[in-house]
Amino acid sequence: MDYEQIKANLARRLTPKRLAHSVGVSETSAWLAEKYGADVRQARLAGLVHDCAREMTSNNLLQLAEAFGIVVNDVERQEPVLLHAPVGAALAEREYGIRDPQILRAIALHTTGGADLTLLDKIIYLADFIEPHRDFPGVDKLRSLARIDLDAAVLAAYDQTLQYIVGRRALLHPATVEGRNQLLIKLK
Repeated sequence: MDYEQIKANLARRLTPKRLAHSVGVSETSAWLAEKYGADVRQARLAGLVHDCAREMTSNNLLQLAEAFGIVVNDVERQEPVLLHAPVGAALAEREYGIRDPQILRAIALHTTGGADLTLLDKIIYLADFIEPHRDFPGVDKLRSLARIDLDAAVLAAYDQTLQYIVGRRALLHPATVEGRNQLLIKLK
């Protein structure tokens, strides 16, 4: 399937708000890819498809994770919405014919981040935060930072995520903590 076919398919599966978000992530990903020297086509496609499983129920996500052989940790078992990223990557391959391992990895990591993020992984992770439909305290700072330093912007996004999760007294995903720590060490 090409970009427009996938977009039309997503329009039948997602709410208009989620589709607008996905298109926004796609466009923001393409802009970041152009700015930082990544493959624009990969970024556009990964951004478009990144939330293809986001509106599934917790039960469906857990069932599909098992069906796809995705190892589910204790945090994901308690917060199944986190599985929409790796399940989405599996669906992107199965239902949309996306075989590019870099695109699939970026989709799988877009929610939690993690260690050893590639340039494309960072772009999709950050674009999900800063796309034009996002409106939360601090988003303008993240957008400004994204214009000048990708790693600093990703680190700031990690920080914002962790503060939000701690404020809710929710579970921290180990991949997010590991990714933040690794990036912080790299930037020091």
